[in-house]
Amino acid sequence: MSEINEYSNVNAHADIEKIRAITDSIAEDKELASILGHDFTESLSDWKTLIGKRSSEPFTLVILGDFKRGKSTIINALLGREIAPSNVSPETYTINEISYGEEREVTAVLENGQRVPLQMGDITRDRLEILMKMFPAKVEYLDIRDNAPILKEIRIVDTPGLSDLDDLDRQVTEYLVNADAIMYAASSLLPFSESEQMYLASHVQPRRFGMLYVLVNMIDALNSQSDVDKIMRRFKMLCEKIVPNAFVYGISGADELRRKTGAARLPDKGTKEFYETQFMQFEMSLQRDIILKKDIIRTERVLTMLDDMVSETSAKLHMFSEMAEMDYKKLEDKERGFDEQCSQLSAALEECKPVLHLSMTEMQQEAESWMYEFFAKLRKSILECRNKDAAGNDIYSSEDIEKYFYSYLMEKVGEAYRTCIEYHRDKMKETVDKLSRQLAKKLGLEDLSQVTQVTSVDRIMRSLGKNVMRQVMGVKLFGTSETFPPATMTAFSKILGKKKQTDIIDIALENYDDIRLNIVNDIKNVYQDLEVKALQQLDGIYQYQAELGKEALGHAKQIMESYDSAQIGGTLKAAIDKLSKASEILKKYKQA
Repeated sequence: MSEINEYSNVNAHADIEKIRAITDSIAEDKELASILGHDFTESLSDWKTLIGKRSSEPFTLVILGDFKRGKSTIINALLGREIAPSNVSPETYTINEISYGEEREVTAVLENGQRVPLQMGDITRDRLEILMKMFPAKVEYLDIRDNAPILKEIRIVDTPGLSDLDDLDRQVTEYLVNADAIMYAASSLLPFSESEQMYLASHVQPRRFGMLYVLVNMIDALNSQSDVDKIMRRFKMLCEKIVPNAFVYGISGADELRRKTGAARLPDKGTKEFYETQFMQFEMSLQRDIILKKDIIRTERVLTMLDDMVSETSAKLHMFSEMAEMDYKKLEDKERGFDEQCSQLSAALEECKPVLHLSMTEMQQEAESWMYEFFAKLRKSILECRNKDAAGNDIYSSEDIEKYFYSYLMEKVGEAYRTCIEYHRDKMKETVDKLSRQLAKKLGLEDLSQVTQVTSVDRIMRSLGKNVMRQVMGVKLFGTSETFPPATMTAFSKILGKKKQTDIIDIALENYDDIRLNIVNDIKNVYQDLEVKALQQLDGIYQYQAELGKEALGHAKQIMESYDSAQIGGTLKAAIDKLSKASEILKKYKQA
């Protein structure tokens, strides 16, 4: 969709209402519903519900981060009052939806739908632990209301620590899908652990949020501005690699909350001006880039959803309209021809699988070779950490090595690992693109660019070439292996567990071979996972498209048995004409 400004937003609202009125009239057309069946009307109903929800629901700011990163304190600092529960344990942590209400109140929303009114004092750690044992079902989330001014504009969602509560991952993911902006809380005292880097790379970055804030909390605990600068450089460097679209601010949630509530400020170690200014800049960005633009952003996302809805519905109507022009015998012939096409494509897919396997094996072997070269250079770098200057003094102090070497080692290995996979993901895209074109050619399709213009039932099979490429490239690898090698973590854990007992460089060198062997095994496993997923996607797309085509043809035959072809054609044409008007309205908002 093209960018909308404040002036055009008023006109866009009017156009949205026109389009929704058109789609509502199609959804409420009983004759059309009786012809096209339950699935068609249910699909339109789902679209209507989804668009209605996205049109009216409050803007949502979701805060993520591990435990002990001060997420709740940051929220309270933003609100200027203590609302979000803090100092909770993993056992009592809940998802907290904080939104506007004239009076402060809190309700526990249970998984069975029951709502249990609570007092603010009930959401302390000790009290909530007792209450949760008495509830008839698990807590889905806490609904917290308050009249803080910012809550009139946005809803804030406080989520559990990322690495401790796997059972809440599904809920957090659902909130991520519907988030308008993300705050990611990190700690200046624990600079981006391996689990945080994994989560950012695998869950946050792929969603490409319009606004993503990384808040480096607890800056007040650092001893000097020099330490602050060093930590901020590290966070910005890592963010540039993992989430390059993020805005990074170094803050003190605890001190900001004290400042806003009039409590005694934290001791100033010469860094207060920095983190106070950074929090103000964060709030200004939130106001300028989200709150002031929320109506425009909401309009753009609704128009995009309406365009998807109109396109999908129009394709279905055109397909059925073309079928309605056939007689029963032609439909039977079409059905037999469709079965032959399915068999033909199935055979073509089988021929592609060995090619894909060979290509993935070659990529895996290339990645292994690169990793061996990388580890040879890494060993040299480890030994250089013991170098001395011309005066015979250590270049790196033992304190710096103790503090930063482990993170440095993990960072370099993880970066090399991800670089291999990212490079080969592009090569895999080329491979799958080539295979899809070969499939299209075997089906008599020379020009894939025309695939989406075909509106007949043949479009289902002809679009397969494009769909294969798009779907396979959306494959997620198993677990977190895409972002960091899981087996290699065992070797790193040995280093971390022993580093207080002896020289960390000695431990790294002792475990050097284990790390190298483990990462090569991880490389092998991750490429095998990727191949399995790609093959599953190829098969899955084929099965889905084949079933969709058969169902459409079968439904068309049933329609022909129950309705007059002229009646069917007239009803479908009327609906298509209505959607054409909606498409014309949407054209003005599409990017050139």
